Amino acid sequence: MRFLITEDDFASRRLMQRYLSDYGNCDIAVDGNEAVEAFKLSLEQQEPYDLIFLDIMMPRMDGRKALQSIRKIEYEHGIEHLNFVKVIMTTACEDSKNILGSFREGCEAYLIKPVNRDKVLREMAKLGLVVLA
Repeated sequence: MRFLITEDDFASRRLMQRYLSDYGNCDIAVDGNEAVEAFKLSLEQQEPYDLIFLDIMMPRMDGRKALQSIRKIEYEHGIEHLNFVKVIMTTACEDSKNILGSFREGCEAYLIKPVNRDKVLREMAKLGLVVLA
């Protein structure tokens, strides 16, 4: 599998990379702008991501705006909704505005920080990406 971890905090990026490295290749983006560019590049190279992790609170472009841009790019490329990349928001934002807004904008899951390996793998299992024993 291919993952894109979008997180402005270095320690959080490393931790997520450690959780996911047994399951596939991890690319890193430090803000929403980089995430959108990485997503475009993955489509151009015909190596799409299976799962994108997006932090909400980031400089330049936040995770929700990045998610909106990613979904717009998918529509522009004729990608059907069932084939959209799966997106998990990983954030400290626990308010209903961000949670509901993220789901309206097209995320499949929402994890409140701090995240741990078990939380990440459970969400991936719910999305059908891994099978837990």
